[in-house]
Amino acid sequence: MELKAKYEQRIEQAEAELRQVKNKILRISTLRVLLFAAGIIGTIYFYQAGTPTICLTIAVTFVPFLALVKYHNRLFFRKDWLETCIRVNSDELSALADNYEPFKDGKEFTNPAHRYSFDLDLFGRHSLFQALNRTCTSFGKEKLAEWLQNHLEIKEEIIQRQEATKELAAYSDFRETFRITGLLYKGATSDREEIKEWTEAPAYFSKKWWSRPLLGIVPGVNIVLAMLGVAGVIPMTWFGLAFGLFVIGSFGLIKPVSNLQRVYDKKLRILSIYAELISLIENREMNAPLLRHLKAEFGMNGKSTTHILKELSRELDKLDLRNNQLLYVLLEGSMFWQLRQVMRIEQWRHKYGKYLLHWLDVLGDIDALCSLATFAGNHPAYTYPTIAGKPFVFLAKDMGHPLMPARQCVTNDADIPSRPFFVIITGANMAGKSTYLRTIGVNYVLACTGCPVCCSSLEIYPAKLVTSLRTSDSLTDNESYFFAELKRLKQIIDRLNKGEELFIILDEILKGTNSMDKQKGSFALVRQLMELKTNGIIATHDLLLGKLIEYFPKEIRNYCFEADITNDELTFSYKLREGIAQNMNACFLMKKMGLIIND
Repeated sequence: MELKAKYEQRIEQAEAELRQVKNKILRISTLRVLLFAAGIIGTIYFYQAGTPTICLTIAVTFVPFLALVKYHNRLFFRKDWLETCIRVNSDELSALADNYEPFKDGKEFTNPAHRYSFDLDLFGRHSLFQALNRTCTSFGKEKLAEWLQNHLEIKEEIIQRQEATKELAAYSDFRETFRITGLLYKGATSDREEIKEWTEAPAYFSKKWWSRPLLGIVPGVNIVLAMLGVAGVIPMTWFGLAFGLFVIGSFGLIKPVSNLQRVYDKKLRILSIYAELISLIENREMNAPLLRHLKAEFGMNGKSTTHILKELSRELDKLDLRNNQLLYVLLEGSMFWQLRQVMRIEQWRHKYGKYLLHWLDVLGDIDALCSLATFAGNHPAYTYPTIAGKPFVFLAKDMGHPLMPARQCVTNDADIPSRPFFVIITGANMAGKSTYLRTIGVNYVLACTGCPVCCSSLEIYPAKLVTSLRTSDSLTDNESYFFAELKRLKQIIDRLNKGEELFIILDEILKGTNSMDKQKGSFALVRQLMELKTNGIIATHDLLLGKLIEYFPKEIRNYCFEADITNDELTFSYKLREGIAQNMNACFLMKKMGLIIND
């Protein structure tokens, strides 16, 4: 309730200020119309009164009018800010109610061939990505998706990510400002490629053999001719003639410089979006080692990234002087100004361009960390897992699925204490086996990403997660369901043979073959996994797999989800129990549906 009240309070405050801003905009708009009309009428009325009176009329009408235009623009920006603030906090209220529709779901990252993301529904509608995603840049969005698809496997890195997430979770105002700023400036998905292409493109003028000599010749000739003219050695007309020729010669540069200026202006607009976000980071004190490291990545040679990007802005502003005809003649005739400025901008790109993509990638890291921090802040009851230094352990207490509403979520424990070790889970259809496997997988990914998890406590060892829960036929590859599953299992064996440390989650292995063949193959597979010293969980309908404990009494444990029949009704507790399942529900359900069953 405290979180909900916080978001509601922010919405209420923003709505109250928004009403005030809208009223100001209306008043300023009216005043601007009145001043403009008064200026026109006054100028006409006092036209015969002389220049001083007309100037005074303009001063008291049009000058305030222009000042109000600037103020009006600031009010409109504030209006957009407040409206975005209301939307951001309203979206968080939706998230607290388990509605993640306001956030991008990352469906473009869906990959059925991935070793676990497709099985665990990490992307798409009502996915883990959608629940986590609060990114406001394309860099942050891609970074968050990358983290979920390639979870961390080194203890120290996970702990550093945890510390950064904890610290940012406490900076709710910073995270809100950061997200609003990013949403207001609306960077595009193509920004990275455009900037990469721009930074790698060859310089146009700096590579011309005549460019640098010309920059020295033009002012040099002007100085010499001017000095000789002043000294009376030659007529001053020689200076004027040279000056005019330089102006005429500069006309040949107008088209290529204009084309380059359009490109540079576009790139500056893109960079200015991210400069605002980088400025927020540079001005925020950060203490967690990972945050300090990321913040230190900005800037170069004692200059902040914001300052460096402003240098580019100033150089482009100077190039704009060529648009003034009088200044164009003076600057081009005296020093070939537009060529000089374009080359300065090309020098800026040569000096700093190679760092731009790195800065934007670091910005993506901070953006993605803010998403993790918001998730942590919205789930204060979640706990940060303990990361074990030696293989293998997965010990969970009161573990639930983070995307399941709290009122519906049934929690269970999990216990994998050592390596090698497998948990065999049996149970009827709909009893909760698959949900339990996904609950373990999703919490494992969260833990290895640096997030808090939906458990009262969790200790893990960060091995590489591999799942086989949702293999399917591939019409494109002319591949059967059974063959697709065999390929996934072979990938697991190949990884283990290469020495990779895996945590394996399998659901109903060898589903595409007959019962006898399935039992024989399943026994052989589990034996091989044991020999390869790995860990995992296997869910199955095949109760005979429960007998594997006879061969591996210390390395296998049997658990089950039971379907209970009470008063001729099927009920599920969704609670994990020790042992092998005793009740199956297929025949019972067929009878209930009126199908003929021979007892």
